[in-house]
Amino acid sequence: MTQQNRQFWPRSPGKKNAPRTDMRACDHPGCAEFGDYRAPKSRDHLTEYYWFCLDHVREYNASWDYYAGLAADEIEAMLRNDVTWQRPTWPLGKRMSGSFRFDPNRMKDGFGVFGEEYGEAAAPTQAASSAEMSALREMNLSYPLTVETLRSRYKELCKLYHPDATGGDKQAEERFKRIGQAYKTLMESLV
Repeated sequence: MTQQNRQFWPRSPGKKNAPRTDMRACDHPGCAEFGDYRAPKSRDHLTEYYWFCLDHVREYNASWDYYAGLAADEIEAMLRNDVTWQRPTWPLGKRMSGSFRFDPNRMKDGFGVFGEEYGEAAAPTQAASSAEMSALREMNLSYPLTVETLRSRYKELCKLYHPDATGGDKQAEERFKRIGQAYKTLMESLV
């Protein structure tokens, strides 16, 4: 579009065919179009702008490099600083003086976020239903539980409470049945 075709666009509110009040020439040398699109002048002056027409702002944006002239370590430092919105940070769990904000003996660091100084990370506990909890009590086990641990404990208890080993004791036979049911319940939860 030429300037003659665009001089009445966009219209001022309430005034039909009024001339543009925000006419600004394109900052590109030798361009006669309007400068409708702004582009920052430099990395250090992001609030100061060049005003370009659409073609020249596209050209400027394609060639503009925010990190031009910086070394790789300076770029890395800027990116890391941008992660925290240019705010100061310090290691989690410590004050600036090095004292703790909380009692490390009471904290459970299941994911190992705070490192080795808090001891070995505890294994995450598994939520168990009431049937699983009673099965664990029956077999005298606790979480964390693996299939191998469950099988070996089941074999031990079967040898102790099998009717052939107990001589037909009714209480041992009932316990043997409960152990079989507990093994089945826990195996279903593990597999």
